[in-house]
Amino acid sequence: MNLNITGHHVEVTPAIRDYVSGKLDRVIRHFDNVTSVNVILSVEKLDQKAEVTVHVRGKDIHVESTDADLYAAIDAMTDKLDRQVLKYKQKSNDHHHDSHKHQTPEA
Repeated sequence: MNLNITGHHVEVTPAIRDYVSGKLDRVIRHFDNVTSVNVILSVEKLDQKAEVTVHVRGKDIHVESTDADLYAAIDAMTDKLDRQVLKYKQKSNDHHHDSHKHQTPEA
């Protein structure tokens, strides 16, 4: 997995990098086939913004969150990402299960 963390008008310190990677590890453990993760941390006036794009096989999942505190924005972003990843995983498992369910048995 390739993790890329960038900052726009924000210095990405080792502490922030460790915090983001720790939060994303919690989400990414759901998938084995994550190819890359791009995180963008930015400041727009008084709002802190955190965006993430997770590239999995067959789909890109994008989430963004804003808050007055950067760490709160990262927390909200990872919560949203966790819900979307679980939804995508459930949907892909359901489709895979349905394809076997609707096959006719051979005589």
